[in-house]
Amino acid sequence: MGSAVWCRLGGLSLRLVCLLSLAPARVAAEFLVGDLVVTQNTSLPWPSSYLTKTVLKVAFVLHDPSNFFHMAYFLYSWDFGDGTQMVTEDGVVYYNYSVMGAFTVKLKVIAEWEQAQPDGSKVVMQKTGDFAASLKLQETLRGIQVFGPTVIQSFQRMIVTLNFLGSPPLNVCWRLKSECLPLEEGECHPISVASTAYNLTHIFHSPGDYCFSIRAENAISKTHQYHRIQVWPSSFQPAIFAFPCATIITILLAFIMYMTLRNSTQQKEILENPEPHSGVRCCCQTCCGPFWLDTPSEYLEIVRENHRLLPPLKSVKTYTV
Repeated sequence: MGSAVWCRLGGLSLRLVCLLSLAPARVAAEFLVGDLVVTQNTSLPWPSSYLTKTVLKVAFVLHDPSNFFHMAYFLYSWDFGDGTQMVTEDGVVYYNYSVMGAFTVKLKVIAEWEQAQPDGSKVVMQKTGDFAASLKLQETLRGIQVFGPTVIQSFQRMIVTLNFLGSPPLNVCWRLKSECLPLEEGECHPISVASTAYNLTHIFHSPGDYCFSIRAENAISKTHQYHRIQVWPSSFQPAIFAFPCATIITILLAFIMYMTLRNSTQQKEILENPEPHSGVRCCCQTCCGPFWLDTPSEYLEIVRENHRLLPPLKSVKTYTV
């Protein structure tokens, strides 16, 4: 059985933990009773929550109302859950966690004392106890890192990456403004973030100068950050705006083609059917003046001259032999 023994060297008492096979001794079967208490100068409103990079005081408090262990010697074996282990003779240690997360502090306590026997001999008595405490280490929000473009065209999707220098969960709030000003309560888009990074997407529809106002807070603190961006007019317009223009242009082209074909058809009909309908007189006030045309030859002559399709008829002299 492994036990702690006392070795005297040069008149000095050295307490050593030795894994040696010793003669049977009277070892009490009961375990030590006590508590593992963790405290920090900065108190948080949540149980078992503490700040990183801030000294923790971890103390073992023995429950000994009868002062039975006043002559005992104690040995404390600590395990802080992050790979750090140490052995001390003092029941109080100070430790600083450098990273956030959940950790469990484990402590093994060994109490030993010598007890005289009726025959005058002495045996080493020992009691042990195992204790643990769960800790949640959090970081204050030291800032927000914003990674994204500063110049973009309208109607392009913009992605901005937010890196939070602090412990989640986080309540993040953002809004676009013309100036970089702090956000007031209720004037932003709230989102919940369960990690230290978040991608924010947005599409600008109008050119101009904008500012992303960002506010983040966790259970410990809060911080603000700003990101300016300039939006230029885009050479590419969305289809939703181009479709009405294309429709109007198509309608205009179809109308022009229709009118052209209609005029050509009318001119062809005039040339093929130069004589007016029987019983109908034709008036040509624009070209011929306000008078009635009585003969078909006169009507044909006017049509030829107005449309310039055929040379005017020449007078033909008739000779009788």
